[in-house]
Amino acid sequence: MFGYKNHIGIDRAHRLIRTWDASAANANDGARLPDVVSEDNTGSGVWADTAYRPKKNEAFLAKGMFTSHIHQRKPPRRPMPERIARANAKRSAVRSAVEHVFAGQKHRMGLIVRTIGIARARIKIGMANLAYNFQRLAWLEGRSAPA
Repeated sequence: MFGYKNHIGIDRAHRLIRTWDASAANANDGARLPDVVSEDNTGSGVWADTAYRPKKNEAFLAKGMFTSHIHQRKPPRRPMPERIARANAKRSAVRSAVEHVFAGQKHRMGLIVRTIGIARARIKIGMANLAYNFQRLAWLEGRSAPA
């Protein structure tokens, strides 16, 4: 793989990006979890895909008193048990909020990172995250208050 990845932590209620990190596309996603999870977060739940599930991350979440809602992997050479599939489906409903952020950046903002070097990629990704938050905030402020 080539390119760079954007790792984000969002506010579930407002879908604003709270924390982020950028890495090379070939880097392990799970290694970025401590950089994305914020101790300032008032929510205790952490939702992520299976790449973020190593024992080291589970220990980090337990130490920080976070509740892990990270997807479970399919057992090798066996079908996924029905209860795990149902639990993963429930987790996906919450996790989809993060995917909407990535889709908005890719489609509405046209984010394509074609830079040489991680420093330039971090700047471009950081500016895209900031622009997304401004767009989201403008949308949230423009909504009428419920009567």
